[in-house]
Amino acid sequence: MLETISNNYADQSRYYLNSPIGVPSSGAKPVPVTSKKLSVSDKLIISGASALAMTPILAFLAHRKGFSLNPKNIIKTPIKDWALFKYKPKNKVIKFEEPQIISLASASVLGGFAGGVLVDDKSNLKAKKREVLNQLLGNVIVPILCVGMGARVYNKFADTLIKSMPKITDKSKIAKYIKPQTFNTISEAVPPSLATLISLGIGIIAGNRVSNLINEKLYHKKVERGVRATDFAPHVDDLCLAATLVNKNSGFGSLVGRIIPLALLVPGYKTGTTQEKEVLQA
Repeated sequence: MLETISNNYADQSRYYLNSPIGVPSSGAKPVPVTSKKLSVSDKLIISGASALAMTPILAFLAHRKGFSLNPKNIIKTPIKDWALFKYKPKNKVIKFEEPQIISLASASVLGGFAGGVLVDDKSNLKAKKREVLNQLLGNVIVPILCVGMGARVYNKFADTLIKSMPKITDKSKIAKYIKPQTFNTISEAVPPSLATLISLGIGIIAGNRVSNLINEKLYHKKVERGVRATDFAPHVDDLCLAATLVNKNSGFGSLVGRIIPLALLVPGYKTGTTQEKEVLQA
């Protein structure tokens, strides 16, 4: 009996000596891990780092369009005429299209990452590194390219599509119930609206697939996460780009484009606040 007990302990010792620490046995399940809870001040630092990293690029874009970078001149200029907010005339304002958005998003993500490393635990560093790629490829570059391509395809057929939409005149029977001008305005808005939503939807789905592929191929983490309604929230920049590109002939597109720099704070913030959600334990 003593020999049996001795052999059992020897077997267990060999198992623990030959098993890497932290590597789970078969049948392991993920369990929550206690991690530092980021405070409001921590999150403000991450957001500030993201915004700070974007500033040099915004300054460069503003300078190229002829805006003064002299602080004294900026203070004297009405806020509505600052480079960030000015949206007309269109040929004298900053255009936020694919190259500009990708540059700003990259700066935002790197700034958010730096801010997150500064205020968060080192144990969350790998999670933030993964999120850098997820945000840049899955949530920015792929959707932006899809949206831009879709909008440009639409613009080739825009006139034909708009002309094919139904219109009414004062002599139409339906004119008794709805004003012709109102009906025609709504009718003409349908093609660009559909083009915006379709290109945005394709971009989000493609970005989701890329994010899953990144986790599987680079991090050996199988992910089967489908697109959720909440996934549309971080893609305000894509929506603004689509609206800008399909409304090039109106001030509306340029006005909507002013929201893009603010929306691009989201990927930087999400990168900096990302933490390891779970680990595997036996």
